[in-house]
Amino acid sequence: MATFDDVLMNIGGFGQYQKMIFFLTYLTTVVFSYLYVGFVFLAVTPDHWCQSPGVSELRENCSWSLEQEKNYTLPLGRSGSSSYSQCERYDVDWNSSSGSCENPLQFVQNGSRDLPLTTCQDGWVFENGSSSSIVTEFKLVCADAWKLDLTQACLNLGFMFGSIIMGYTSDRFGRKFCFLFATFVTSVSGLLLSFSPSYIWFVIFRTLQGLFSRGGWLCANVLITELVASEYRRIAGIGNQLSFSFGIILLPAISYIFPAWRNFQLAITIPNFLFLTYYWLIPESPRWLLSQKKGAEALKILQQVAKRNGNTLSLKPETITIDKNGEKVNRSSIIELVRTPQMRKHTLILMVNWFASALVYQGLVMRLGTLGGNIYLDVLISGAVEIPASVLNLFVIERIGRRLPFAAGGLLSGGSCLVAVFIPENISWLKTAVTCLGKLGITMSFEMVCFVNMELYPTYLRNLAVSVCSVLSDIGGIVSPFIVYRLAAIWGEMPLVVFGVIGLIAGSLVLLLPETKGLTLPDTIEDVENIRG
Repeated sequence: MATFDDVLMNIGGFGQYQKMIFFLTYLTTVVFSYLYVGFVFLAVTPDHWCQSPGVSELRENCSWSLEQEKNYTLPLGRSGSSSYSQCERYDVDWNSSSGSCENPLQFVQNGSRDLPLTTCQDGWVFENGSSSSIVTEFKLVCADAWKLDLTQACLNLGFMFGSIIMGYTSDRFGRKFCFLFATFVTSVSGLLLSFSPSYIWFVIFRTLQGLFSRGGWLCANVLITELVASEYRRIAGIGNQLSFSFGIILLPAISYIFPAWRNFQLAITIPNFLFLTYYWLIPESPRWLLSQKKGAEALKILQQVAKRNGNTLSLKPETITIDKNGEKVNRSSIIELVRTPQMRKHTLILMVNWFASALVYQGLVMRLGTLGGNIYLDVLISGAVEIPASVLNLFVIERIGRRLPFAAGGLLSGGSCLVAVFIPENISWLKTAVTCLGKLGITMSFEMVCFVNMELYPTYLRNLAVSVCSVLSDIGGIVSPFIVYRLAAIWGEMPLVVFGVIGLIAGSLVLLLPETKGLTLPDTIEDVENIRG
């Protein structure tokens, strides 16, 4: 009997055939990043203020500049702000008011509170030249600003349930089938999203995308990890992150070419339809086929891999086993994740880090849309700083180990966020640089948490442990938009304070985990309990 890993090494553990499949799968990762990060461009919030009946006519008659119009007709923001209110206006009927163009109302001085105020009952005026976004079209500002948070939260809610559902169906019906089905639903949902007639339909289609997109993407990634020898799986993970980062780098260019949100949504959706051609280009996982007693089909694929890699395979299906022992040793259960002291500690720390990684990563990305700077340049830099994080992980985890780089990523992100809070706004370049350093750190941490998660659990619990612990990343994604948008409305730097504290806590907890560098993957709970380091 030969194990599946032995067969892979004989026919090419990471040959030309696998590299081709990796390349095709990495293209899906590039496009998946658009769904994850593209919200920054879909939800651009330009400067806005209340629309007042009669003001536009008054401005035209008096030949006011925009600044003069605001000065004469808008109250200042609350709490002594020097900017004009975006959500309130004077409760005045400008069509019937008396006064001159120099002083339209005798008792209105700049910023006076003598007049009663009212909400933007007649809608909003958005800054001239601003591109169409879901904010401007569906009026997601002021009292309805929370709806913006909800759209991203619903996407992450879809991620959470979709990953669990697709994980189960992938084990039952195959990696390739689930990937193609999820790709089809994601593509159609994205297409319908670009034609959403209302906010409600936007949320429905956005949630559908979440339910199938990440689950399908994970199916594709499970497929490629099962197609290479175990020693090359680390490369698969790092390559995926590099592809994700490359997608973020390309995203500003797409948004610049297609600034209106509906056109932008179409541009990032159409490539998904091309992935349906993978029906003819990628194989089913031979490891999964063997687990389903479909040895003949698995052997056919393995022979195809061998031929493309310049090798030959002359085994019979019944001589290949996917398990070194040829049998199941234990049955997985969620209770096993917390039954013993070490397992309980590992599960708690990893859950905290999954939550923190997603919360801080997604929060720093979404925060770019609230800064009011050059959003194209900010997102470009944000994607570019992720590449060094992947390269660093690739070189240090086999030399230094897992624990220190993992902890350093969390501590770096938390520390950078807190330092950025105290950098004055007039030194914006330094503030941006320090925040990008935090993005680099949390990217390192995000990559490491999945890798370490797989190494700290026994074989029969490994997939379940990753699935259960990673649910916390979706919860972090759900919470993140509310922190970014609602806390920033109270104080612009408040989100950074929250991200900083959470990052420091998560990074510090990692130091309590054992070092797994050079250790054989555990097969039993006893193996886990005896890990020291």
